[in-house]
Amino acid sequence: MGEYYDLAKAYESDVFNDAVMKERLPKDVYKSLTTSIKKMSPIDPGIADTVANSMMLWAIEKGATHYTHWFQPMTGNTAEKHESFINFVGDRKLVLEFSGKELIKGEPDASSFPTGGVRETYEARGYTAWDPTSPAFVKGHVLYIPTAFCSYSGEALDKKTPLLRSMQAIDKQGKRILTLFGDKADTGIVTNCGAEQEYFLIDESMYEARPDLVYAGRTLFGAPPSKGQDLDDHYFGVIKPRVAAFMQDLDETLWSLGIASKTRHNEVAPAQHEIASIFESANRATDHNQLIMETLKSVAPRHGLVALTNEKPFAGVNGSGKHCNWSIATTKGENLLDPGKTPETNARFLLFLSAVIKAVDLHQDMLRLSVATAANDHRLGKAEAPPAIISIFLGDELSDILDALKKGGKASSKAHISMNIGVDVLPQFPKDTTDRNRTSPFAFTGNKFEFRMVGSSLSIAGPLFILNTIVADVLAEFADRLEKTKDFKKEIAAIVKETITKHDRIIFNGNNYADAWVAEAEKRGLLNLKTTTDALPYFIKKENIALFDKHEVLTPAETESRTEVLLEGYVKILNIEAHTMLEIAHRDIVPAVVAYATDVAKSISTKKKALGAKASFGMEEDLLASLSKYGAQLSKDVKALEKALADVKEDGATLDHAEYYNKKVIRAMEKLRVSVDTLETLVDRNYWPLPSYGEILYSVK
Repeated sequence: MGEYYDLAKAYESDVFNDAVMKERLPKDVYKSLTTSIKKMSPIDPGIADTVANSMMLWAIEKGATHYTHWFQPMTGNTAEKHESFINFVGDRKLVLEFSGKELIKGEPDASSFPTGGVRETYEARGYTAWDPTSPAFVKGHVLYIPTAFCSYSGEALDKKTPLLRSMQAIDKQGKRILTLFGDKADTGIVTNCGAEQEYFLIDESMYEARPDLVYAGRTLFGAPPSKGQDLDDHYFGVIKPRVAAFMQDLDETLWSLGIASKTRHNEVAPAQHEIASIFESANRATDHNQLIMETLKSVAPRHGLVALTNEKPFAGVNGSGKHCNWSIATTKGENLLDPGKTPETNARFLLFLSAVIKAVDLHQDMLRLSVATAANDHRLGKAEAPPAIISIFLGDELSDILDALKKGGKASSKAHISMNIGVDVLPQFPKDTTDRNRTSPFAFTGNKFEFRMVGSSLSIAGPLFILNTIVADVLAEFADRLEKTKDFKKEIAAIVKETITKHDRIIFNGNNYADAWVAEAEKRGLLNLKTTTDALPYFIKKENIALFDKHEVLTPAETESRTEVLLEGYVKILNIEAHTMLEIAHRDIVPAVVAYATDVAKSISTKKKALGAKASFGMEEDLLASLSKYGAQLSKDVKALEKALADVKEDGATLDHAEYYNKKVIRAMEKLRVSVDTLETLVDRNYWPLPSYGEILYSVK
């Protein structure tokens, strides 16, 4: 019998959670702190020292020697600077201290983090501010304190700050709606998220033998294996013992950090897997998803594995996404996207549903740009992920109900429809009345929306803060109308009917992969922003800058800076990939092809001497001719990529750089890949310098 694992006891064992605070903090301090967290109000500075000291003593008992303000700069990763609890008093007497001032605010060197020009590089100071809504935790020997990160002059330099601001914005506007429905003034709105994280697991030796995986996170060369995902036998298949051991280790590590890892399974592609956690507030879900990605990569080596979170680590098989299951709820725990069983909640449901539909239709551009990266460009639009066209899947029954509301008639479903909203609309509308549409980018799944375009390596903060903001804006518009009306029910009916009439073009329940949908979407006037360079310029549209500014989510300067950061990141990623391709081609591929071609030529020459010139050498000569042909093409393609990189205009605008890389550098990379992948099928495996796709994808036994 193995050692008993007490999951209930282990869960949140390394988290400074509510139970720990209640046990360790004085009652008045505990009440003050938790009230501030619940109401999203400022912490009383007078309690900071007490909280900090209790937090330190708890962390020390857990083995911590240091603390860090853990933040999320615009790199998309996390950042940390460790400070020990050591201090000296008097005649260098050692004491362990952690003050309220140190808890609330930190000052990291901010000079090397991307800012998009919001401040100069020499302006190095930045501040981290404690986020008490996301609890501190111990990892290793360090107390981690989730924080926001801003510049000396107050501009947001991170992913968390806009998300927190957007949560305030949707809370502010949602409260206005709830109040009209009779809720108390202190009943607020929260947005929740449950993220599904896809990833690949490969053997560590395979990873170390692929410079492209090491430098770029994805394979830049690789001929298709004889067997890929053709048989669909990996999907939900039996989990291999080595992988299962990794998954168990991963879950136990995450559970101790308070991450409610719920689901684990094999995904479609060989070596691909998924982990999903239970819903929680958007802010904590963001922090936890960053921890999931970090923990995937830190736990894997303990099992001789490497976890890959790149969107497209292998061509020809499914890439990895991160489905964000997003919902809106009240602070009382009521899901506002749950159709419910009573007329009152149905009217409210229809109003909030209408707000989402209108927001998504009006702001397709922003939802698309929220997932725009060089890596995700390889994934979107393929037969594995939603296309770049934004649309909403509602299912036949709900669509039928909305269509009846629009026309003022009855739905073909059992639910009776009346425009007297709040009396008999959707009396028994059940959840999950239709099949889930796996091709839709934004699908309603019973009581939430699943945003399926998000890439596996992305921070979910970006998509979430944009989604929160655009819905908050529509809720503000609805609230303005409802607060002025004399007939509340009639005005709700008018809003719902008007919304469905004007914005039903965004609703599509069919196959988003079909070519016919692309043509239909164009007729409807929907955007088809295929690449990152198509999408990101919409960030700085006048209307979008004004929208973020209106709801105090981003200032105009912050919006412009984020656009610059994203475009700069796009260029840098492609530049790294292109130079990695050239390095591998020069140092590995060309020498291998030359060596093999030389040996084939020597073999032909040796046989001719032994057997005579009239003997048949067709097979060897055909092989040598192919090696010579594709070798010459390889040389040509290498030079073309070198020229494309040499012609980059260093003094051009960031958008110009990005467009150049998209149109010129990527095309040259694609051509070079074709040459190399063709040669891989010709060269003896003993000469080929890189592990093949087959070797990598089936490396974990």
